[in-house]
Amino acid sequence: MLRVGLTGGIGAGKSEVSRRLAARGATIIDADLVAREVVVPGSPGLAALTAEFGTGYLLPGGELDRPKLGELVFADQERLAALNAIMLPLIGERMAELEAAAAAGPAGIVVHDVALLAERRLGARYDVVVVVDVPVAVQLRRLTEHRQMSSEQAEARIAAQATREQRLAIADVVIDNSGPLADLDARVDRLWADLLSRAGR
Repeated sequence: MLRVGLTGGIGAGKSEVSRRLAARGATIIDADLVAREVVVPGSPGLAALTAEFGTGYLLPGGELDRPKLGELVFADQERLAALNAIMLPLIGERMAELEAAAAAGPAGIVVHDVALLAERRLGARYDVVVVVDVPVAVQLRRLTEHRQMSSEQAEARIAAQATREQRLAIADVVIDNSGPLADLDARVDRLWADLLSRAGR
């Protein structure tokens, strides 16, 4: 089994690459989906967050109000650290369980889709680290145009993550996603051929 770490800054298009790899036969373990799973109502994760941040970050139905909590933590490094101290161990444990349970599939390639791979210095856990890369100006444009963030919100989200240079420093493979999706398709084709070769397929 080839273990791939896939990462990229917010707005870089990591999810687009992940979807394309899944379509080609990779098994995807998505840290963001896992992050939602570990804080469902009634979970120990949600209880821990409520104890730390209060019930004001819950929706009327008892679910976590992720946008509201995001507004708090991405403007305050101390609160972000408190959130990560709760969430990251839960996410890591669940992702390890999913990998152990997952059939690698006919391609024998498992992709861990992890936004904070560089921040958490997780590169050594994977056989290959793939970084989806765009200039910061492209990130800002995508966040303001497609996610309706203000410039200040977008800048705070980007500043809370590793720098572009820090991500590129851990990359075994870099996917430039600053162009149109047709260009991305061709780049993912080349990436997939490379991963199959590394997996001995």
